[in-house]
Amino acid sequence: MKITKITAVPISFRIPEGGNVTLGIGRAVKRDAVLVRVDTDEGITGWGEAHHGRCPGAIAKLIDTTLADIVVGMDAGDIVGVWSRVYRMQLASHGLGSGSAMALSGLDIALWDIKGKALGQPLYRILGGAPRPSPAYAGGISLGWQDSASLAEEALRYVAQGYRALKLRVGDSPARDIPRVRAVREAVGDDIAIMVDANTGYTLGDVRRVMPLYEELAVEWLEEPFPPHDLRDYREARALGTVPLAAGENHVMRYDFMQMLEEGAITVPQPDVSKTGGLTETLRIAALVSTVKMNCNPHTSLTSINMAASIHLLCAIDNPGYYEGDCAPHNPFRDRVGGTVGTLDANGCVWPTQGPGLGLEIDEEFIAAHPLIDGPCYV
Repeated sequence: MKITKITAVPISFRIPEGGNVTLGIGRAVKRDAVLVRVDTDEGITGWGEAHHGRCPGAIAKLIDTTLADIVVGMDAGDIVGVWSRVYRMQLASHGLGSGSAMALSGLDIALWDIKGKALGQPLYRILGGAPRPSPAYAGGISLGWQDSASLAEEALRYVAQGYRALKLRVGDSPARDIPRVRAVREAVGDDIAIMVDANTGYTLGDVRRVMPLYEELAVEWLEEPFPPHDLRDYREARALGTVPLAAGENHVMRYDFMQMLEEGAITVPQPDVSKTGGLTETLRIAALVSTVKMNCNPHTSLTSINMAASIHLLCAIDNPGYYEGDCAPHNPFRDRVGGTVGTLDANGCVWPTQGPGLGLEIDEEFIAAHPLIDGPCYV
């Protein structure tokens, strides 16, 4: 089965005024995604999602030109061969680094979707797994910088939906972050896990101030206090307390994660299948971190394609962690691109889709109705 065509589809939607969430990377004003469609000579079509990298037009152009020229005509079932060819010709030399990894991610997910459809099996089966429950936390672009009372109310809504874990956005300032986290802890009680995500907004001094309070409030992890390359600060921050440090959504390829492990600071790895090189590379990362007894907690991106792929991944590895449930109040791409995934069961867990491949029915009319909107997604 040969790859005959690769098409990138960048899509966007404006967030309605009043529904904007503010977090460490800015105030969300629109949502972007880059979908990847792969056609074959046997009529089987696969879909993947490449992270937009805050420049969806550039990622889409890279897929439509460079990656398509490299890959069209290859065997669609030779996923590792396709991955290796793109790596050798685009990433290993003077390619675009993380941009190329994002583009490759969408292509790779689409090829796994094709393989599952060709074999008539759900993706978790193709990856060697079985249908298993994955504990989920309420995340996505939600629980942002707001007054403590309204944040606690939002947290209680997610608990009422069945979530047994929540991720709060910090990185504002220690003086404002700590009361917010305390208010949520008091509202939800001690039985709900709380994680916090600084979106690279802290300094080492900030971590020194918040760490004792996060320990007191039983915070499960502190995510991305610093930029991904700032491993020195991660190493120093680990010595400031017992709250684990999490990162990985902005690390790409297993080589970044190997360096992370060698530094010994980050103990909650969070690869994103739409950023780090697709399912092929994320499986390698999961195996890598399992050698030091760490769980793999995939960061989720924007649409149901990434979300479904992440759940299938968790069912196919021996060190699964949390699934990040997208609780953004306005995200039709979560629910309309391929159908809703990640519905919670009574225990706050999600299960994989059962159809072949990713198990999604892609709504191409809906996609066509949401063309790319130029401009930043956070301001």
